[in-house]
Amino acid sequence: MAGPRVVIIGAGVVGAALADEISARGWTEVTVVDQGPLPATGGSSSHAPGLVFQTNSSKTMTELARYTVEKFCSLDVDGKPCFLQVGGLEVATTPERLTELRRRHGWITAWGIESRLLTADECVEQHPLVNRDRVLGGLLVPTDGLAKAVLAVEAQIRRATGRGVRFLARHEVLDVLRTDGEVTGVRTDQGEIPADIVVCCAGIWGPRIARMVGMNLPLTPLAHQLAWTGPVPALAGQTEEAVRPILRHQDADLYYRDRFDGIGIGSYGHRPMPITADEILSFDEADEMPSVLKFTEEDFEPAWTETRSILPATKDAKIEEGINGLFSFTTDNFPLLGESRDVKGFWVAEAVWVTHSAGVGRAMAEWLVDGHCSSFDLHECDVNRFEPHQLSPEYVLARDCQNFVEVYDILHPLQPSGDPRPIRKSPFHARQEEHGAFFLEANGWERPQWYEANAGLVEGRSVPTPNDWAARYWSPIVGAEAQVTRETVAMYDMTALKRLEVAGPGAADFLEGLVTGKVAKSVGSVTYTLLLDHDGGIRSDITVARLARDLFQVGANGNLDLDWLTRRLPADGTVQVRDITPGTCCIGLWGPLARKVLQPLTDEDFSNDGLKYFRAKHAYIGSVPVTAMRLSYVGELGWELYTTADQGQKLWDTLWRAAKPLGGIIAGRGAFNSLRLEKGYRSFGTDMTYEHDPYEAGVGFAVKADKDDFIGKAALERRKADPRRRLTCLTIADPHSVVMGKEPVYDGDRAVGYVTSAAHGYTIGKGIAYAWLPAELATPGTTLHIGYFEQRVEAVVAEEPLFDPTMSRLRG
Repeated sequence: MAGPRVVIIGAGVVGAALADEISARGWTEVTVVDQGPLPATGGSSSHAPGLVFQTNSSKTMTELARYTVEKFCSLDVDGKPCFLQVGGLEVATTPERLTELRRRHGWITAWGIESRLLTADECVEQHPLVNRDRVLGGLLVPTDGLAKAVLAVEAQIRRATGRGVRFLARHEVLDVLRTDGEVTGVRTDQGEIPADIVVCCAGIWGPRIARMVGMNLPLTPLAHQLAWTGPVPALAGQTEEAVRPILRHQDADLYYRDRFDGIGIGSYGHRPMPITADEILSFDEADEMPSVLKFTEEDFEPAWTETRSILPATKDAKIEEGINGLFSFTTDNFPLLGESRDVKGFWVAEAVWVTHSAGVGRAMAEWLVDGHCSSFDLHECDVNRFEPHQLSPEYVLARDCQNFVEVYDILHPLQPSGDPRPIRKSPFHARQEEHGAFFLEANGWERPQWYEANAGLVEGRSVPTPNDWAARYWSPIVGAEAQVTRETVAMYDMTALKRLEVAGPGAADFLEGLVTGKVAKSVGSVTYTLLLDHDGGIRSDITVARLARDLFQVGANGNLDLDWLTRRLPADGTVQVRDITPGTCCIGLWGPLARKVLQPLTDEDFSNDGLKYFRAKHAYIGSVPVTAMRLSYVGELGWELYTTADQGQKLWDTLWRAAKPLGGIIAGRGAFNSLRLEKGYRSFGTDMTYEHDPYEAGVGFAVKADKDDFIGKAALERRKADPRRRLTCLTIADPHSVVMGKEPVYDGDRAVGYVTSAAHGYTIGKGIAYAWLPAELATPGTTLHIGYFEQRVEAVVAEEPLFDPTMSRLRG
């Protein structure tokens, strides 16, 4: 027996996959407990229809699904396969959906999986039951198929058992035991089981288990209708379970799968039917199984009517059985993976459907055994990603139900979330409303995208109108605001950025051990630096300002940075970390006239010598105390000006009165994004993630190799020698071809990479797209093409930055 003592709660597809993967890596002192029988435990895995569609806008989710397909294809139980690779077909019955399928084809191509766009006739060739008169076209992924979930559970149980893993059926977990903030085991109705690590893979019961350690899990079980027809005459004599591709008719929130001479019909088109984990019956109490609720025929009637239209052969069949089956939904449609912030050794792998189950099993096994996940970028899935308001019961229920309703909807990348909203407002919100702000949302913050008050600035300017898709949540005002920022001066609300305070006598040494740069410098220094994982991957890019001997302010990317720092605090109490975002605010004052706005408002010296680039100091702007940092993510002279929330509006008014006579404006996020791409500034989570290292991502300058050890340094030395890919700047000459991100990049007919961030550069007069490409193609002057819907947009690799390469405007 090897490794720590591990208890996995839940023996469904996730728990079984984790037991298999973790034991294959040498941890065999593992016990898996489940309240139900094996292998059909009564959770979502036991009734899941098994459709595995790999296409997803998230690269990570696609890769988790791809691994699941590959693994399930290799599994069988006594010769019975665990995966029927019949392919996956999505059909369009509206022009809007046909366009959307082209976008989805771009995703799956970008992520490296074979797929084909089909004509209507080809759709019928693939699935002869489809009504040719209803279909406009389709998307086929040949490697999709049907997972036999219960068989997959059994196959993985057998493999893990062969390595010494113990599986205990009919063991209900009553409590998770802990001492001094660390897990020590679980108590079941059959006795206690000691453990050093407990992993909750309880699915729809996850919130109940997590609550045992005081953890709030933002997950809602929702019922989803699944019905089975009796014999369909057109399928008479079909002896194989499935011969046609699994089918999605997303215009009507429906999917279909073969079952011998009948058809399974799944519907998301009904009203949301949420239930709490505490309301789910036990295995013995349930009529069929705990995750199966009574079928409500009235909710299914529209789905059945539409089915007989899209699949006319079903008119001669009847619905013979149906269920309202429970599945887990989250507020952002991503799984919940990782360790509790408050209880060491308590981990979760929750809100995982069959589609991604084996991939999640592998990811969690790597994370547990190696201390990090090397196969997948999990930043979107980390359970500690949420802001406090995102854990409130009202928020969780509203967003989870909304995600159920929208599960097959066509959603724009910038489309704002629905209720509850607004949640967080900066102190400038009232003034922004007065200027006609068009608000989008960022981590709950209402953040202006542009201001209608600036509509008059568009006249006489060259602001090309993008294509229809890119023109949604866009206005020509965006271009005018970007150009005026470069011409005069603009105020930007930067309050939504996460701000952390690191304080105490050990703060400098603490930060030095975590970041790639040198931050223990003079008071007033500001450093752009990186947090790395143990494998050298980028966990975040941050700014660290030393405001006093034992006080630092960290400009972070989100709650995961706070989690990363707090987990590593020294036990002696010499360092404290706290989130100061809610009590503070920030205005970015940027542009060539920024100094003319600011200097008359203060007695402090804001000349180039008085506050150099990447320096900070305290000052009064009028009567408002601020921390001024000479930083600019739009590539212009200026400062980030921080103050407390109660004085934010006063700071805004003071700056606006001074800026307006000079032709200054207030500007939104649309302009900001264009300007930062012109300057080549990266955005973590979009341009670079855990899977990338600094040298690939073009931020190697932030690594000081001569400093003492920091997390990831040794691994980075190994990775530095062989960068096989590069984050590369592309320019697009056609002013109307504005891509949006996640599109495939082609070298000839070969897909070689994918776009991360994109926008029109209103100063340089070209479209800009950053993309991950093979290193050999990242040579300036190389011509490539970006797949954008049905188009191939010509793009050329460019030297970066595109704007002000000498940095004269920033440093002047």
